[in-house]
Amino acid sequence: MNLKRIFGALLTALGIGALIYAAVLFMNTSGGNQDIKALIIYGILGLIFFSSGISLVRTTKDES
Repeated sequence: MNLKRIFGALLTALGIGALIYAAVLFMNTSGGNQDIKALIIYGILGLIFFSSGISLVRTTKDES
């Protein structure tokens, strides 16, 4: 397995984790300013990590 594919899978897993954490924050938010900032930060980072990980896995060719 290629090192880029492993790194892409790791980025994808981190992105999924951040998106799940953002969803948990969204469900438990009380509308405070700090809650909304954390929700936006984790949501954006999760989307960036998830999309870059999927792109890296998809574009890397499997050479055996």
